[in-house]
Amino acid sequence: MKSLFILLFISLGTLHAAKFNVLFIMADDLRAELGCYGAKHIHSPNIDKLASRGTLFERAYCQVSVCNPSRSSLLGGVRPDTTGVLDNQHFLRPQLPDIVTLPQHFKNNGWHSMSLGKIFHHSEREPGDDPQSWSEPAWYHGVPHRSWFSKETDEKLKAIKKLPADKRPKLVRGPPFEAANEPDEVYSDAQTAAKAIETLQRLKGMEKPFFLGVGFQKPHLPFTCPQKYWDMYPADTIKLPDNYQASPDVPAPALHNWYELRSYGDVPATIGIPDEMALNLIRGYRACTSFVDAQIGRVLDELDRLGLRESTIVVLLSDHGYHLGENGIFTKMTNFELGTHAPLIVSAPGQKPGQCTRSLVEFVDIYPTLAELCGLKLPSHLDGTSFAPLLTNPEQKWKAAAFSQYLRPGKEKFMGRSLRTDRWRYTEWTNMKDEVVGTELYDERTDPQENHNLAKDSANSATVAAMAKQLHEGPKKMTSAAEKPH
Repeated sequence: MKSLFILLFISLGTLHAAKFNVLFIMADDLRAELGCYGAKHIHSPNIDKLASRGTLFERAYCQVSVCNPSRSSLLGGVRPDTTGVLDNQHFLRPQLPDIVTLPQHFKNNGWHSMSLGKIFHHSEREPGDDPQSWSEPAWYHGVPHRSWFSKETDEKLKAIKKLPADKRPKLVRGPPFEAANEPDEVYSDAQTAAKAIETLQRLKGMEKPFFLGVGFQKPHLPFTCPQKYWDMYPADTIKLPDNYQASPDVPAPALHNWYELRSYGDVPATIGIPDEMALNLIRGYRACTSFVDAQIGRVLDELDRLGLRESTIVVLLSDHGYHLGENGIFTKMTNFELGTHAPLIVSAPGQKPGQCTRSLVEFVDIYPTLAELCGLKLPSHLDGTSFAPLLTNPEQKWKAAAFSQYLRPGKEKFMGRSLRTDRWRYTEWTNMKDEVVGTELYDERTDPQENHNLAKDSANSATVAAMAKQLHEGPKKMTSAAEKPH
């Protein structure tokens, strides 16, 4: 009866009476290659179970396919051109001192707001955070002894750090992958899960509802986790992607030289990498996906054990997608589908379980969605649109397009702006004089791997013109079905 009552609230759009808790789970660099997304070769039983209890968004897109800009946009509820955060060296609060972030909005309205792990961007050099967003200081495990590597590798890294400055690498990082005979508890994400379990037990006794952000590091580089997760993916089952080489008709700014990967030990500085290394990267990434799935499962199991599921909205997402050799690229930092497309699952009390929607949604929409589901007034600064109605009717028509962008660094910078519609992905690359230096057009129905750039094909000139017009008009012209007059 209680579930039916809550579902009635969702259906009528009168969720203002429901002060739900929010469990906001983020993984880092997790692409939408999971069992619940049809990837049966991936072992992700806990995320799959969450999808079976909620709504899976098949086509959710980040605004920038790199950690800090993506998180700044979705937590601020505004697009990157508003945040001014386009890299990992600038942060949201210095750019917009008075912005009310997603967790801050809940805190300001009576929720107890907490952060465990990586919610706002953290780096090895500067664990950044936003104190205004939280009811108590954020907890971050960081990168302590043995949190990424085995004892043996950690000792080698310590020895390198003891070398004289002129003989020590500028950036001391270990290898990009490692399988170790270590228990889960050695790694930071397992300790974040333990802290989340302890925190949920404490929060249950509070009279206030809570907003709890739990951020996991994996499957971010380095791909290090216990051997048992590597064993789930035998070496002879790992293959290089069909489109391992970049397409020759792609404009140069669309690609990069895998600069993040090359900062790790044993990775060549400029040339291609051996196939054996590439295969181990793919295997290690998948192992880390299963490792982080196990940690997420521990947190969700405790939520159930404490009887909090019926009063808690669970959101699970990654900050962006990831390339594992596809399109000739490793890591993220692109405007391709694999870079901008990311997993998103929302499980709200009383909703119909096991739903999925192919409606286009953007990460900038998450802030207004959670606010609406919890009956909060939407701040005026938001750029996104609540997709709460999709939890009731996941098949309805929705946004016409999703927008992403990426600022390619270098001696000469290039801005790439991308538009994803039901059928097409269109991208323009411009220099700092705002001159177009390259365009891309992909037919997602016939070429979902984006191997063939159709932008220069005269047969597609009308499509290119129409997509360019939509891109230049911008997101405000792309209203959702909920915003259109009836």
